Amino acid sequence: MSEHAERARLKIVIHGAVQGVGFRPFVYRLATELKLTGWVLNSAQGVFIEAEGPKEQLEEFLRRLERDKPPRAFIQSLEASWLDPIGYMEFSIRHSDESGQKIAFILPDIATCPDCLREIFDPNDRRYRYPFTNCTNCGPRFSIIEALPYDRPNTTMKIFKMCPDCQAEYEDPTNRRFHAQPNACPQCGPHLELWDRRGTVLAQRDEALRQAAKAIRDGQIVAVKGLGGFHLICDARNDEAVQELRRRKHREEKPFALMYPSLELIKAHCEVSELEERLLLSPEAPIVLVQQASPAPLKPTRSVAPRNPYLGVMLPYTPLHHLLMAELGFPVVATSGNLSDEPICTDEHEALERLNQIADLFLVHNRPIARHVDDSIVRIVGGRELVLRRARGYAPLPVTLKTLERKTVLAVGAHLKNTISLSVGSNIFISQHIGDLETAEAFGAFQRVIRDFERLYEAQPSVIAHDLHPDYLSTKYAQQREIPKVGVQHHYAHVLACLAENELDGPVLGVSWDGTGYGLDGTIWGGEFLLATRESFTRVAHLRTFRLPGGERAIKEPRRAALGVLYELFGDGLKCADLAPIQSFSEHELELLLTMLHKNLHSPATSSAGRLFDAVASLVGLRQISRFEGQAAMELEFALHEMETDESYEFSLSHETLDWGPMLLSIISDVRAGISVGKISEKFHNTLVEMIVTVAQRVGEEKVVLTGGCFQNRYLTERAIARLREEGFRVYWHQRVPPNDGGIALGQIVAAVHHKG
Repeated sequence: MSEHAERARLKIVIHGAVQGVGFRPFVYRLATELKLTGWVLNSAQGVFIEAEGPKEQLEEFLRRLERDKPPRAFIQSLEASWLDPIGYMEFSIRHSDESGQKIAFILPDIATCPDCLREIFDPNDRRYRYPFTNCTNCGPRFSIIEALPYDRPNTTMKIFKMCPDCQAEYEDPTNRRFHAQPNACPQCGPHLELWDRRGTVLAQRDEALRQAAKAIRDGQIVAVKGLGGFHLICDARNDEAVQELRRRKHREEKPFALMYPSLELIKAHCEVSELEERLLLSPEAPIVLVQQASPAPLKPTRSVAPRNPYLGVMLPYTPLHHLLMAELGFPVVATSGNLSDEPICTDEHEALERLNQIADLFLVHNRPIARHVDDSIVRIVGGRELVLRRARGYAPLPVTLKTLERKTVLAVGAHLKNTISLSVGSNIFISQHIGDLETAEAFGAFQRVIRDFERLYEAQPSVIAHDLHPDYLSTKYAQQREIPKVGVQHHYAHVLACLAENELDGPVLGVSWDGTGYGLDGTIWGGEFLLATRESFTRVAHLRTFRLPGGERAIKEPRRAALGVLYELFGDGLKCADLAPIQSFSEHELELLLTMLHKNLHSPATSSAGRLFDAVASLVGLRQISRFEGQAAMELEFALHEMETDESYEFSLSHETLDWGPMLLSIISDVRAGISVGKISEKFHNTLVEMIVTVAQRVGEEKVVLTGGCFQNRYLTERAIARLREEGFRVYWHQRVPPNDGGIALGQIVAAVHHKG
């Protein structure tokens, strides 16, 4: 075991200007210097690297690949995955691979490169202050492409005829704008306008940007048309403006994303690690969750992220954002331009209609957006990136599966945080984040993305994979398609997604924990241990079940989950009038809910770890009613901030049931004894980890996979990794594919491909 722990294999796929610039010799020299083994290869799809060696050396290799690359090389996207070593003896440059489909993968939209940034701030440059500056190394890709191949007539830029200067750059092989499809300048390209709520043009071009900046400084809310849709932007320091945005958007407490003018200012307000800094400055430029530091000048108001020690921050990633943030010089709220549960607006006329009651002004442009692309969200967990929302910068780069059969599969994902996937050859293309399928608009966006993918990749699916839940809109959509269908159990899909991302075949012990998933027995699963391969799974253990009075209402009211847990423990004789959840109900409500539980009316049974988090958050008095999905569990995680103990509560494992009963009785006792919420939270988290270790030891499978929405929790995940490793297990978790339901579609494809139907 120790030998495996020391050595690892790093698989890297690089897209960008990395061919014909001395990149392979550079990689070879770097790997040799660091005494790594493996190979580097140019292919029709990009540069592929596999390197083996001590983890520390591999991390150094990864850092220096970007830092020390040849001056003319530009990395548009770098996908790194940690895998088990397979024993390479030396490092070699392999011959270019010209085989396989010559699919120029549709690249994600790429943050502004340093060269373009210099130009827009150079008064002597012809692109000075031009918000649509780009080159072959940066700019829009996925958000403007309408068809393959990626040529200007197949993009939304086709309506702009290049001027002689831009055309000359486009045709010059020595110019960095050689075949830059979105190439443009102030003379021939898109331009800005500032509109009022009636659509009246108040200003154009640079003046529009300056007036928009003034409005934001004055406390107004401006809808800004960006790369993949609209942002709603206001001054993050202005509490009145932030509260007004919350009121108008009907978003009571969910944290807002922030855009900062510079890394220096982020560092003044937050604690930023080396890995987090690398992410913020990366070509993907996602929203990164970083810990807030002590109060500082120009700091955002607390109402940006109420009761949350983290801020979701990003840097400007288009010339438009760079120019706007340079005008302002302070952090702004930059939240999706949409109504609650609706997809992000992409068209200025649609935005005028849908965002009319939210925005005071509209900063728009006339470059059409081909498809909506939200900002991606990333958190550092276990010393590497964990993508929580996969969209701009990441989508639609594929996950490659060597064992993929040649049938084309469409997977329609789950109900929440929906994404879809399409397999073409050995590639699984995962869509951008679509969102919760709660509204007609969201379902319309879901259908558009499916049509879009089938058209872009010229693929006709021969199989459609879907969740087993009969009431999901995605399932209903699948049922209407006249092609063979494969239903995939929700938690098994989670495990398969993690399996695919880590290039594992199985068997593995999959720990699949989340809020809700339709179980094979008709109950709501969510605290599952599955012994899984790509072909099948066995449920080897699960959390003890309890009932949820009112069904789905319990998802929004943690106090109902707490009542279900208390009823499971004490039955009709529960005497817990002193506990917070009981006190939060009126007498009439309590009587009604206890009757429902007693008669088993509209009170489905669940083994959900997510609902157990809710129940504990309610019992310790943290939250009785949630304002957004996952809020109670997040606040329970945040409560253990700065706590350090290895203590845990008692529990038992009999047959397949992990009984949390002894733990809950101890928690109630601790609450009554006045033990701090932080201490209870840490002991609760530690107990969950010991439950995982206990089941792993009983099952005896060396490879353990952690997946599902609960593993967005940094403390839970990192402690589980550490404890499992201590006990001799090999642990795998997510990296570029979300652990939440955003990864379900990938797992559904793996299941459908290996389905023996």
